Amino acid sequence: MPPVASPASLGRLAPLPRAFFARDTVTVARELCGKLLLRRHTARTSPPVVTARIVEVEAYLGERDAASHARRGPTPRAAIMFGPPGHLYVYLIYGMYHCMNFVTEADGVAGAVLIRAAEPLGDLASAGARALSGPGKLCTALGVTLSEKGADLTSDGPVAVVDDGWPPPRIAASPRIGVAYAGRWSRRRLRFYIPGHPAVSGRGEA
Repeated sequence: MPPVASPASLGRLAPLPRAFFARDTVTVARELCGKLLLRRHTARTSPPVVTARIVEVEAYLGERDAASHARRGPTPRAAIMFGPPGHLYVYLIYGMYHCMNFVTEADGVAGAVLIRAAEPLGDLASAGARALSGPGKLCTALGVTLSEKGADLTSDGPVAVVDDGWPPPRIAASPRIGVAYAGRWSRRRLRFYIPGHPAVSGRGEA
């Protein structure tokens, strides 16, 4: 894998535009694999920006998807999934672990992509961070909490996604993890990942 660009170089890369997220959720999910995730901290934090490469995601398809938070409509928890696209949806599981999602689809249509795993790069890797395997570990390592819920991914906010031109060799698909309650939706191949990558959070099926 090529080395990550320097912080200065990354600073010249524009975040992915809103049009990237305002598309079919499955398309967005597949194309997020291999992109760079930037976590910006305050000026008092060293380093001010850390990076990780997205290697595993899951697509959640809105009201028709029995595994989606949007299945009951725009409830107070899930309203953000109905748009506008390109915003950060963060929620807690088990009352202690944060999960980070990117809102997708056209404004008014529910959709989101869960970021399941990423490879630490640059200063994050130098600090000894292990593979960010699993959405809770990922958010903990990047310091993403409910405070970031609603952040605009397309601006200079706390979280952004950029394209440094690195194409994954291929993308594999499997059923999502931990959604056995969702009936037939638990068998849909809506988890996408870079096969063989050590940071992927679970065993896959290409």
